[in-house]
Amino acid sequence: MEKITPFLMFQDSNAEEAMNFYISIFEDSRITNIVRYGANQAGPEGTVMQATFTLKGQEFMCIDSFVKHQFSFTPSFSSFVTCSNEEELVDLYEKLMEGGQALMPLNNYGFSKKFGWVNDRFGVSWQLNLP
Repeated sequence: MEKITPFLMFQDSNAEEAMNFYISIFEDSRITNIVRYGANQAGPEGTVMQATFTLKGQEFMCIDSFVKHQFSFTPSFSSFVTCSNEEELVDLYEKLMEGGQALMPLNNYGFSKKFGWVNDRFGVSWQLNLP
């Protein structure tokens, strides 16, 4: 086995929008590869057939699924982000909350200084922690 990579399947043709959003709010992040559907291929032309991006060194893969499934993202699987300071935590929380949903508002829940859990506007779940 070489590695394990989190994989995100978007169903509203917004994988590229999501990647651009994520790399804009996490420092040291970038899109590393995008392969798009072309004319006469299975998915809508120009949408993401497969892409990779990194957030703070963690690689992710994603696609735009042209098949509509009866499932989407679930908060049961989330990215756990350890923040360096409260300012960083609050900034990320506010950006991820734009159009999203708070699962656990920013607070001290006893297991860290401050913690928040959010589903962003794409439905992806993020746990933000200040140890």
